[in-house]
Amino acid sequence: MTEQPESRPRRMMEEKFPRGLWVRLIVYIAVGHLFAAFIYLLFQVGAK
Repeated sequence: MTEQPESRPRRMMEEKFPRGLWVRLIVYIAVGHLFAAFIYLLFQVGAK
């Protein structure tokens, strides 16, 4: 049997990540780096 024309666009949509997931991923990475920098700063100030 041949594939129906509807299945190809649906498959392409399923392979791509949703836009909201990318936004959350970038926000989590940015917040994680800011938190790590804050902890690093606390250790540097505490060492003096």
